[in-house]
Amino acid sequence: MLPGKPSYLLGLCALAGGTILQNGQVRPTNYPDTKVDISSYDFRTYEANATELSYKGRWDSKKVSWWSSPGLVFGFTGDTVAITFGELTTNATLVAYRIGGLDWAFTNVTAGATHLLVSSETPGVNETFPISPLTFELRVTNWIYGVQIDKVHVAAEQSLVKVPPHKRTIEFIGDSLTVGMYTTYEGLSSFAYAVGAGFGQTEYYVTAFPGLCVTDQSCWGIPRGQSHQWFYTSDIGWRSDIIWGDEPEPWDFKKQETIPDIVVINLGTNDIDPMDNVTTEAFIDGYKKLISGVHGKYPKAHVIVMELWLTFYSSGNSYEQKLGYQKELKDIMAYFNSREYLSAPTVWDGTTNTTTTLHGPARPFVHYFSTKGILQHSDISPEDHPSDIGAVKIASHLMQFIKLTFGWEMLATGPEVLHDTMYWNDEPFY
Repeated sequence: MLPGKPSYLLGLCALAGGTILQNGQVRPTNYPDTKVDISSYDFRTYEANATELSYKGRWDSKKVSWWSSPGLVFGFTGDTVAITFGELTTNATLVAYRIGGLDWAFTNVTAGATHLLVSSETPGVNETFPISPLTFELRVTNWIYGVQIDKVHVAAEQSLVKVPPHKRTIEFIGDSLTVGMYTTYEGLSSFAYAVGAGFGQTEYYVTAFPGLCVTDQSCWGIPRGQSHQWFYTSDIGWRSDIIWGDEPEPWDFKKQETIPDIVVINLGTNDIDPMDNVTTEAFIDGYKKLISGVHGKYPKAHVIVMELWLTFYSSGNSYEQKLGYQKELKDIMAYFNSREYLSAPTVWDGTTNTTTTLHGPARPFVHYFSTKGILQHSDISPEDHPSDIGAVKIASHLMQFIKLTFGWEMLATGPEVLHDTMYWNDEPFY
């Protein structure tokens, strides 16, 4: 879902790191300048394809990040971590980084530059518990920008350490509502990130991009839909046009670090927009193709279909929420859980545009998550997207749904998840 405002289109052309308005006020964005002259340091250097590095989410063969909240994780010895970013990095991209489970720090990175992100002065760098070896994590905050990893550096005579992946994985497939558009830290303030990181000890991938329909047609100027684009490494933004042109890399599902146990789909808010001219029949066809594609790549995964939440409107002396595709989404769930489908399940491949039938029956795997009553009109920002609080509410309810449905325990009993969400009143006498 995207706002129908020219300012959005202008924003796509602007450089990262511009003025951010928060509740109408300018939010400080003077993050520390971490750029250093690499010749002044004695580093041990690793190439971007070092086996000790774990890339989270989707990164292409050039080690360029795509979609929402892609990350890089590794362990290290010593007290120093620096990263050289490649020339395909979008200048001034805001990245979040931290060691262990401590609070996120932020910096704007520069193409071709080396940034010192951990030093002897970093709080906690000499602590040896509870996380050992000490880990480093980096996440790209913005969905439209990206970084390229060129080299990773540690102190001389120190080393990187491979960190094994967590044993459960969740993936989110969506549009601007899923990427956290207009929330404080976008990807790192989204409901998808809050669920993935909030569960703790969980790998999470957010394969989402604003403006996308599930239907494979142009929506908001985005030429392809998720029933096609999900099968590719890169998203459908302007960076992909520059880097990959008309030949984007298909995503190699066999090389994923982990296979999702749960896939959450939150799509349809762009399809239902009258400006995009998507027929109900085309929406149903696109949604079925996406689910059958997910089932083909992750045959053991459960799929959660999220009920759409749309904007609110004034109604008499209260408010009401716009709804959409409720019957269609429930019918889609029923179709995939039907004996007819499960007895001879068909799967879709968006790169070859072909449908094949799997051998052997499948078990019911599609679930419906109702969002009714979770959000109120004050949880939707003036840009028609959830506020930070709205995203937290969605994440909290979805986590409880997953816990009750699949038995997932909440294991994030220490590390920070959401940054800059401590709002409180320190004046009791008013």
